Parts: sequence; C-alpha cells; structure tokens
Amino acid sequence: MRRVITYGTFDLLHYGHINLLQRAKKYGDYLIVALSTDEFNWNEKHKKCYFSYEERKHLLEAIRYVDLVIPEENWEQKVTDVKEYHVDTFVMGDDWEGKFDFLKPYCEVVYLPRTPEISTTQIKEDLHK
Repeated sequence: MRRVITYGTFDLLHYGHINLLQRAKKYGDYLIVALSTDEFNWNEKHKKCYFSYEERKHLLEAIRYVDLVIPEENWEQKVTDVKEYHVDTFVMGDDWEGKFDFLKPYCEVVYLPRTPEISTTQIKEDLHK
C-alpha cells in the first residue's frame, strides 16, 4: 500500500482544496491529511480560522479521497510524520515549491499546481467587498 500525506489549514473548504486532495490521492492508496490545529494557525501562522479544528477535521473526513486526518501542531513534525505513518509520497501545492525538499531522503516530494482562480484568501477578500 502506497501512503501519501499532505498538510494544510483547509479553512473555508472550496473546490481548489478538493482538486488538491483528489490529485494527491492519485499518488497512492491511502491519503493522510495533516490538518493545522487552531493553536498552530494562530501562534505560528498568525491566521485565525473561520471554522474550528474539529469542524475542519469533520469536513475533511467526509471527503472520499481522505483516509486519515491527523493534527499538524508544528512546522518540525513532517519528518516524524513521514516515518511514523510510513509515507511514500509528500504532496503540497506548488506555492510551496522547494520548501519541503528536505523530505526527499525519506519519501518522494511532489508539488502540484494550484487551482489558479480560487483560494481561501481570495474568498475572504471577495466577501469584504
């Protein structure tokens, strides 16, 4: 069984997120989503989520491409997660291109193109107009 992992906040879930998860799942049989906790988003990313961690987790678990949701609590946990969950492929959007190449000794690293016309940031900006 090939295992794939991706990371993110997945707030205001939209079709760009679904596209990423669907394409990530094509790299293996089992997709793990490391979901940023509320504390990590606020303390490290300086982002306030609209939906709580539990609500975002519940939404992700309802998506057929997602097999497991785990908490992302810090930037440094990626190597540990890859080892602990026996991950074969790490997938992120190409806006992170090169940032996770340090994982290449442990697994394949793939950067997928984003869905260009949609983002959570864009939704928030549009709602404030």
